[in-house]
Amino acid sequence: MSDTLELPNGDVVDPDDVFLYNDYPYRLVWLDSDSHAFALSPLYWGDSGMDIPCRDRGALVDQWGADSRGTLSDEEWADWLEYASEDSRFGDDEVADLADELPTEWEPPRRDSSSSGGLRDKLGL
Repeated sequence: MSDTLELPNGDVVDPDDVFLYNDYPYRLVWLDSDSHAFALSPLYWGDSGMDIPCRDRGALVDQWGADSRGTLSDEEWADWLEYASEDSRFGDDEVADLADELPTEWEPPRRDSSSSGGLRDKLGL
């Protein structure tokens, strides 16, 4: 079995590579299973039961959506982290941990120390 997988966009990844799948960073995990060849493991949530098992590459091709882009450049990962830091679906700890794992140099935006981080602050009130 090959140690690499060709993503539907043509990028070739191995278990050390991070790629954008459905607008979230994932890694490839090869499985020792009769029913699934590999899984996509979310970078922050890996080993939490949120891995996406695929029986073969064809199953991945069927699931590959418009928000899936494959491997990204350092600059593209920094842009993604900037986007994630402003998106309420992602917590500050999650974004910080992702920044440590992603192949980019990125510093989180400075927060106003007088801000409580509550809903009023997020709405700019």
